Amino acid sequence: MVESILRNLLSNAIKFSKLNGKIIIYSILIDGFIEVIVSDDGIGLNDTEKGNLFNLDFTKSHIGTANEKGTGLGLVICKDFVEKNNGIIWVENKTDYGSKFIFTLPRYHGQKR
Repeated sequence: MVESILRNLLSNAIKFSKLNGKIIIYSILIDGFIEVIVSDDGIGLNDTEKGNLFNLDFTKSHIGTANEKGTGLGLVICKDFVEKNNGIIWVENKTDYGSKFIFTLPRYHGQKR
């Protein structure tokens, strides 16, 4: 599931980045959770898009910067996978300056250390 989440977030970052854009993927440990960040300097989202990104009732595909098409379901699936693994996902954004998709997962899933 984590591979699918990362693949989708990276694919979206590429899809909505400008030519020669910059994408950064990194993770940090915070209080027993791993926080994974996929950041790009692409076109970003407006407030309406941001509010409906993870909602199945409002799925709508957007054309990428190179006219790529999608289904609009990728982020809904990411949210479902993250939540099934006891994590949360959200987006931080500046229209025209890129997006930062962040999700957390418990550091030790299914075992105590």
